[in-house]
This record gives sequence, C-alpha cells and structure tokens, in this order.
Amino acid sequence: MSGVLLLALEKIEHEYVLFGVAGFVALAAFVGLILVPAVGAYGRLWEKTAAGVLSLFVLAALVLVGIVLGLAVVYYYNDISNLINGT
Repeated sequence: MSGVLLLALEKIEHEYVLFGVAGFVALAAFVGLILVPAVGAYGRLWEKTAAGVLSLFVLAALVLVGIVLGLAVVYYYNDISNLINGT
C-alpha cells in the first residue's frame, strides 16, 4: 500500500506542493492572528460563535481580494512587464 502512495506522490508536481504549503501557512496565519484572538476576546459562547463567524467573513474578504489582485496581474501582465522593462 505504501508503494502505491509513494508512486502517487511522485506524480505531484513541485508547484502544487509549494502552493499547498503556502496555503497551509496562510491558513495557519489566519487562525493564529485573526481567529484565535477574536474568539479569545469574548467570554460567552454566543459571543465566541459570532466572533468566529465574523472572522470567516474576514477570511472570505481576504481570499476575494487575493483572487481579484491575481486576476488583475494575469490580465495586465504584458503592460506590467513592459512598464518594468521600460519598453
């Protein structure tokens, strides 16, 4: 069974592994820097739940901003490249 797993892992490109690690680091940073302090700031269960739900809205907003900026870079890549190269 482990041989099949190793064979499957060998087929994964390095970029996907790096993206996975970057996603995990970003999620860990969100949990450690936003979710835990927001939930820990309140005492009652309903307040903790509300803080957790609102933190998920913050996560969604951050993901949406990242997607929009990424799409803008992809769309305007030629213009950005020309601006950087001075042509």
